[in-house]
Amino acid sequence: MKKEKYNVAVVGVTGAVGEQMREVLEERLFPVGELRFLASERSAGQFLPFNGNRVRVEVLDEDSFEGIDVALFSAGGSVSAKFASAAVAAGSVVIDNTAYFRMEPDIPLVVPEVNASEIANYKTRGVIANPNCSTIQMVVALKPIHDAARIKRVVVSTYQSVSGAGRKAMEELSHQVAALFNGKEVEKEKFPHQIAFNCIPHIDVFTDGGYTKEELKMVNETRKILGEPSLRITATTVRVPVFCSHSESVNVETEKKLTAADVKAILRKAPGVMVADEPEKNVYPMAIDATGTDAIFVGRIREDDSVPNGINLWVVADNLRKGAALNAVQIAEILIRDYL
Repeated sequence: MKKEKYNVAVVGVTGAVGEQMREVLEERLFPVGELRFLASERSAGQFLPFNGNRVRVEVLDEDSFEGIDVALFSAGGSVSAKFASAAVAAGSVVIDNTAYFRMEPDIPLVVPEVNASEIANYKTRGVIANPNCSTIQMVVALKPIHDAARIKRVVVSTYQSVSGAGRKAMEELSHQVAALFNGKEVEKEKFPHQIAFNCIPHIDVFTDGGYTKEELKMVNETRKILGEPSLRITATTVRVPVFCSHSESVNVETEKKLTAADVKAILRKAPGVMVADEPEKNVYPMAIDATGTDAIFVGRIREDDSVPNGINLWVVADNLRKGAALNAVQIAEILIRDYL
């Protein structure tokens, strides 16, 4: 017999993504019974609003998950590594927003609009992984094109907001802008260079091949989500001085010819996608318009004349919502509807 309400824990509730998880649960009327907010000792004791009530933030420990049905984790990979197993042992299903579990072969890596059927495989380990924010928005746009014409190759360059690096990164951008306007010295902590009025082609650490881990996440996660382990894909990820929402230039080669009109028609029918493509009216996706919304916005759709079957896309989404919190809650919604 289906339950009417489910007990939910949010791990890392005081972080930028945790805050969005709390808001999305409330906005989407998730059937929450008991709600447990969990964080480090530094954040414990404060009260956060939910559905007209105030919920106290508790200290995360191995005994935090008794009676919890769904545990949403967004407190860093080391926290997931330490506490996810305790949550599963207590009977919770973990939906993890960190990179810790994503590439493990027996952990489903899920974007509901793309591969929701993978949620059924949560029973193996009791964990479902939320992909990287930049991967999520790209695969939502790619999947309907792949279904229609089979993608051969993807070249993506990202323009990622500072919120992807957390609340302190947002504060650093704000402080640097203020310092520059007031003739003061710029202080750097979260980024290796000044981020204000600058673009930094460096997200996460560099690997031996010259790619960053963020770039390799996009490659490997996209292959796993689309079920195409040999898909040819390359990425360059760049941090830009924008507070929220990631933008991506995506070049796609397909086996079957698609015109720009074909792609627009396909994407207009695609779940989770909003086509914003009227360049003659200066209508195209922008970070300031995507922020606070749930859709993946796609525009600047045009044929790549340098190859026989090429398409260019400009893809924008709120990285804290669809890129993290909303995707996790959508997974939870399907989980309780079909499996719990």
